[in-house]
Amino acid sequence: MKVVKFGGSSVASAAQMRKVAKIVLADPSRRVVVVSAPGKRSARDTKVTDLLIALARAGLTQSGVDTALEAVVERFRVIVEALKLPIDLVTAIVDDLMARVGSDATDEDAYVDNLKAAGEDHCAHVFAAYLLKLGHEAHYINPREAGLLLSDEPGNARVLQSSYGRLRAHLGRHTGICVFPGFFGYSETGRVVTFPRGGSDITGAILAAAMDAQVYENFTDVDGVFVVDPRLVKRPVEVQEITYREMRELSYAGFSVFHDEALEPVFHAGIPVNVRNTNNPSAPGTFIVPSRESMRLPIVGIAATAGFCNLYVSKYLMNREIGFGRRLLNLLEDEGVPFEHMPTGIDNMSVVMRESRFTPATEDRVLRRIRQELGVDELSVERDIALVMVVGEGMRHTIGVAGRACTAIAHAKVNLELINQGSSEVSMMFGIKADDIAATVRTLYREFFAARPKRSRRAG
Repeated sequence: MKVVKFGGSSVASAAQMRKVAKIVLADPSRRVVVVSAPGKRSARDTKVTDLLIALARAGLTQSGVDTALEAVVERFRVIVEALKLPIDLVTAIVDDLMARVGSDATDEDAYVDNLKAAGEDHCAHVFAAYLLKLGHEAHYINPREAGLLLSDEPGNARVLQSSYGRLRAHLGRHTGICVFPGFFGYSETGRVVTFPRGGSDITGAILAAAMDAQVYENFTDVDGVFVVDPRLVKRPVEVQEITYREMRELSYAGFSVFHDEALEPVFHAGIPVNVRNTNNPSAPGTFIVPSRESMRLPIVGIAATAGFCNLYVSKYLMNREIGFGRRLLNLLEDEGVPFEHMPTGIDNMSVVMRESRFTPATEDRVLRRIRQELGVDELSVERDIALVMVVGEGMRHTIGVAGRACTAIAHAKVNLELINQGSSEVSMMFGIKADDIAATVRTLYREFFAARPKRSRRAG
């Protein structure tokens, strides 16, 4: 059997839901369907999740609740009426949203989570009702009843291992098609908690692992994974096959086609992921697999993301001072600041962090403590840093990839702020100024992909 997930653009309207139903019913092995909340119908539209966040804010301030509520209800009303489903569905949505708005708001994060989750929940109800209308056996699955238990971290929950057995047992009792809302589950105390944004990918991966699925199909609005952001390079090469590790690196660095945390459940279960296009279901898409045989091409993708800063520390004979790095990281830990990368030299060290976590106030405290407690010679912070990742498991077998990359970046007249490569040689990281993202990505694409065919051959 297959677990299949449809993103927000795939269920944004009644017309899109008809496409989704056609895809699901075309393959009897597609027995577990995960849906997101309805997304944008056009570039200027608003996602239902964002409308729900606005409703939650209105509920917290007790201002503009009716207007915010109607905006959400109207999105579902249009879909329900166009699919010619019972109007009772809309009444149920109104009642449920009003109950959520009127719920306990003592914990604001939990209150917002409860509202955010309504988008996926009602979308699952609507889609299950549509399949029933078409004459097929379908069941809306309540995540709580199914046993999807998550850590009690609003907006950043993680699945508890005990969920897998419960989900397998519950879903295994159903015949027909199970429609499961993505993005949220329940804590052990019974309250709604959500994954990070894009978390419906995670729900699908959890269910695929729980059911030992043949494949996890993830339908979105692109034909698959491209080697580079199509907004930066016109008609880039498509990737037909990519490993979990490669996709994880690319997702971290800005590939938005697949949530990076969603790879963990299928990685451990060894289940392939097939990224496909709802609007072009005949396209084979991209397979994310445990390993691929062909490493003929050293690079599989290039990604870039901004929003980082670099803390630079220098001290003569740093390498002879036992515990220096630990004490520096302990200072950051005390301030609740995680680090992303830590390139080092003999007498210097750089710590790359998210700018959003290293606020100016935090910076002042950290720098003051570093000077007082570590006695450094040089200390500085550079902001507006972007990370560019050049990714490919074939790099370990290919000589000269780093040289080619650095030469290409130099030809683009881009200054490198830092370079980092792990011993696994799956990726190289280059730190640049955020304004140089486009120039850097384009020059790297020309270096590694410009002479290649538009669709790479499938490995093996």
